[in-house]
Amino acid sequence: MRKPALLLLLALLGLAGCSSNSKDEKYNNMSPNEIYQEGVKHVKKKRFDQAIEDFEALESRYPFGEYADKAQLGAIYSYYENEDYASATPAIDRFLRMYPRHPSVDYAYYMKGLTHYSESSGFLTNYLPVNKADRDTGPLKKSYQAFHVLVTRFPESIYVNDAKQRMVYLRNILAENELVAARFYMKKGAYLAAANRASNVIVQFERAPVTAEALFIMVQAYRKLELNTLANDAYRVLAFNYPDSDYLKELG
Repeated sequence: MRKPALLLLLALLGLAGCSSNSKDEKYNNMSPNEIYQEGVKHVKKKRFDQAIEDFEALESRYPFGEYADKAQLGAIYSYYENEDYASATPAIDRFLRMYPRHPSVDYAYYMKGLTHYSESSGFLTNYLPVNKADRDTGPLKKSYQAFHVLVTRFPESIYVNDAKQRMVYLRNILAENELVAARFYMKKGAYLAAANRASNVIVQFERAPVTAEALFIMVQAYRKLELNTLANDAYRVLAFNYPDSDYLKELG
């Protein structure tokens, strides 16, 4: 009984192999430009699976040709639009390693920021439930860092304005996440951890809306730890920057 099943499996594998070969063979009589234009056509029609196939074939067949960089950029965009972020990220990193002085490096960093931003969509949709002090903010931080490189290194890039807007949003979310953790640790009596997480808001996310509360927590935590010099320093910063804050009245 097992022999027919084995023969069927072998037949299926053979068919799969033929299918793969025939799929690849369609590029045999096409020039690099023709393959590239095929990919562009599929992108315009939003057939990103096919576009990925075209760009990958172009690069694998002509890895050192004049279309190699264009193939990589086309694949990066297609991966992103196809929500294949696991393929987009290494493709972007590879492009940046291979073409560090390419005219489209700014675009690559922009796409890197967008890819990590989109990876975080679940977090952004349901962000910051107060009972969870430690959420995985790795993709958010990577997105922020990629946009920061873009804005810093390529201030004239056409992608800068959008990157800056996304950075503000990411900064506020990351700062709020640190503050959620700081509140959590204060309630648990883990004052050093609370002070450290609140300090992260001040150091890493300047001008975030939750800065005043972060300073407030730092003062409270340092007072609990009897670190009066640090408590007084945090209090002075709070009083100078937020003289009308209700947190000052609460601290006394």
